[in-house]
Amino acid sequence: MFGGLTGFTESKGTDWGERMLNTVASQTIRHLFTQSESVEVSVRCYPSSKLLQGSIDSFKMTGSGLVIRRDFAVEEMSFETDAVSIDFGSVLSGKLSLKQPTQAIAQVVLSEAGINQAFGAELVRKRLENLCAPSLMEISAGKPVSFSEVQVQLLPGNRLQMSAKADLNNGELVPLNMSVAVAVEKRRRVSFKNPDIQLDKVPEAQREVSQTLSVALVEILDNMVDLDRFDLDGVKMRLNRLETEGKKLIFSGYAEIERIPSTG
Repeated sequence: MFGGLTGFTESKGTDWGERMLNTVASQTIRHLFTQSESVEVSVRCYPSSKLLQGSIDSFKMTGSGLVIRRDFAVEEMSFETDAVSIDFGSVLSGKLSLKQPTQAIAQVVLSEAGINQAFGAELVRKRLENLCAPSLMEISAGKPVSFSEVQVQLLPGNRLQMSAKADLNNGELVPLNMSVAVAVEKRRRVSFKNPDIQLDKVPEAQREVSQTLSVALVEILDNMVDLDRFDLDGVKMRLNRLETEGKKLIFSGYAEIERIPSTG
């Protein structure tokens, strides 16, 4: 499943160190994901003797078919660090520890199917169920409102086509249909803006409430995807841009790595 470490010169004196670092790095990264189809690790270190002092020129990981926290599917992920200083003593004990923080260029690719799967995850569902905001409860006669059956289709130009159902807790389900723009905001948030609400497939008697609930759903989503809430222990993600490309949503940015997390 894991590729070998590359970039070292052939040296019998450091072969054992290369093999050990390969094993430790592979085990460490494997534990970040609930499951993975493929993960490859590549370390560049020249001359190879620097490894014994814990100095590495760069560390690169590429993976595909990854699942994070059981429910969040990532089609592809890659990151590559600048020069890294590791504690070689920690490698000897089967761990991977940094002597000092480092940065990594990162890219994450989500598929349309993976995004729709994420909307079914418990962590996301909890943010969309039994909502008691005054503006929503005015519509539902004082009862909590829930959004479900969220489906997303990726569109060109960084837009999403979305459909959902709003449950007013009175036996009535209100259909919602819209397209919405997505963008990176403050390098840590994914914003949902400029909804184009489509009412042609909504029963006429429900169109006004569908319009109001669609705006409310966009506002909820706009405040939901904040990377600070999903950071791994010791790793802070920051985004520079996102782009829709066919059935893929591509994020590029960087990670500030203070320490290697032990689990995802």
